[in-house]
This record gives sequence, structure tokens and C-alpha cells, in this order.
Amino acid sequence: MTRDITIAGRVIGPDHSPYFIAELSGNHKGELARAFRIMDAAKEAGADAVKLQTYTADTITIDHDGPGFFLKEGLWAGRTLHDLYREAHTPWEWHGPIFDYAARIGIPVFSSPFDSTAVDLLEKLGAPAFKIASFEIIDLPLVRDAARLGKPVILSTGMASLGEIGEALSVVREAGAPALLLHCTSGYPTPPEECDLRTIAHLSEAFDVAVGLSDHTLGIGVPVAAVALGATVIEKHFTLSRAEGGVDADFSLEPQEFAAMVQACKTAFAAVGQVDYRIKPSEASGLNSRRSLYVVEDVKGGETLTERNVRSIRPGFGLLPKYLPEIVGRIAARDLKKGEPLAWSMVAS
Repeated sequence: MTRDITIAGRVIGPDHSPYFIAELSGNHKGELARAFRIMDAAKEAGADAVKLQTYTADTITIDHDGPGFFLKEGLWAGRTLHDLYREAHTPWEWHGPIFDYAARIGIPVFSSPFDSTAVDLLEKLGAPAFKIASFEIIDLPLVRDAARLGKPVILSTGMASLGEIGEALSVVREAGAPALLLHCTSGYPTPPEECDLRTIAHLSEAFDVAVGLSDHTLGIGVPVAAVALGATVIEKHFTLSRAEGGVDADFSLEPQEFAAMVQACKTAFAAVGQVDYRIKPSEASGLNSRRSLYVVEDVKGGETLTERNVRSIRPGFGLLPKYLPEIVGRIAARDLKKGEPLAWSMVAS
């Protein structure tokens, strides 16, 4: 089973450069023009795709302030779910213009649907993939509804047990859709020490699937480390300016930070390479600077070679240093000059 998937013509997998998703989320602050500016900036910063979230406050929750509906801690403490999602949502009437604008500037856009009506809307707009958010991975009917269309389904795994991840992935595969997992810790923001990036390789081996990272840490260090550990996708929230606010601004990257992350992750991917003990082109000339055995004092033919007149030094044109014990005590076959690299022909048999 291949671990590669393809989104809008771009192959994503372990042997390909990381795929970067800029999460727009609610950082548009209710302004379509700002959403367009974010998309421009994301493309300029090196994003391979822009991702939306497709819901309304009423499709994702209900207007209620009872237990569970009122947030008492965290970044959004003091708000109800309905109030938060009413501010954060991307209006459905914006989706068409956003998809059109993405096509115009040449960057793919897809979304996280949160109910079947969202799946239908995104399908009509030609979304090339679907992303199931961490909080929705246990909603198997929603996963099935997205997967039935046969397009790539990206499953974010925050808070999910290994069994729950397996159930959702099985639903996608049973529908015949390509799948990819995003390791995720659903803390906003996430402390780096809670990321447990070694899970990326374990997920990939456990389910024979490509695995990326949906990251909510501050900065770019964790994504770079994730790529070094095998992440094929990096998803980060994106904003024009944290100082200007927005529901997700606190854990979003600004354009110059996203661009720095892209370059650093690409460097990490290039550096990982493969298991290879061959001499690299950049180090080939260094072979001449390794240590070897040299005559360090003039020696008359017939005299004994000692640790005083033969030493292991740089450069590397003489015998290997490992032969020094065999050389000491032997007889010079001819007159030897200081600075000559030692060769077997210079030692009497």
C-alpha cells in the first residue's frame, strides 16, 4: 500500500518535500477582503494550500449557556461556544469567492467540513480534499460522508486514542478514499513538551499511512523537528498580524514567520536524506587532510624506524595510522627524508 496521496496535482508522501497548509480559520476577522490578503500572503510565504473551516454557529453547536456550552478556561474563557463560532466562522456565501480567488492566484484551497451540508457545499465548489478536524474524528458518519466522494481525506488526531484513529481511518479506506493523518495536540497554544513527535513514526508504521503535523505551538521549532522525524505535511494557523487580533491569532504565524518555517522545514527534509556511508562530494577533498604515517626526521637506509622518526600526522597521503605498530622496529629500505609520506616500499621486508 502506497503512503502517497495527491492533492491538486501535488504528491504528498515520505519521499517528497513537505506540504505546507496555511490555516485561515477565523483570522479573517469577518472581512472577506482580509481573507483575500491572507491568501496572497500565504502563497507568497510558500504555502502549498490554504485551508478553511466550513460551519455556522448553528451547524456546529446550539445557542446555549448551560454546562459545557460556556467556556471557563483557556484562550476563549468567558464565551459560549455559539458566540465564539459565530465570530470565527467563514460565511458560506464567502466560499465561492474564496475558491474563485484561490484559482486566480494559483493556490489550492480546501476545508474542514463540520456536517453533511458543508461537505455538499465544498463538493460543489470543487474542493480537492477534505480535512476532518481533531474534535470531529470520532464523528464517523461525518468522516464517511466526506470519504464517499473519493477525494483525499486528512484526519487530524488530537485527543484521539489509537483505536479511535484506526476506526476513522478504516471508514476512509472502506470508502476507497486516499487518507493521511496529522499528528496533533489540541492545546491552544500547545506546549512543545506535549507534542510527542515520535508518535509520527509510530502512526505511520501502525497504519501504513503518510503522517504530518497539525501544529498549535508558538514559533517554528516544532514543525522543523517534525519534518526531521518524518512529517509529510505541516499545517499552521496563519495571520497577517497577531497584534491585530483574531480568534486564532495568538497561536498563528505571521507571513515572515511562515516563510522562515517553510525554508527551515525544507532544509530539515533535505538534511534527513537516507542511510548512506559513501564519501559526499563536499567532503571528498577532506580525505587528503586525514591523518597518515609520515617520516618526521631524516632516516638513513638500514636504520630502524621508531615512533620518533615516523608519526601519524596530517595530511593523508601516507599509510594508514593503524599500521604504525607494524612499522615501528622495522628497517628503512632506503634513505628517507623528513616530510615523505610513508609507503610499504620504504620499509625493508
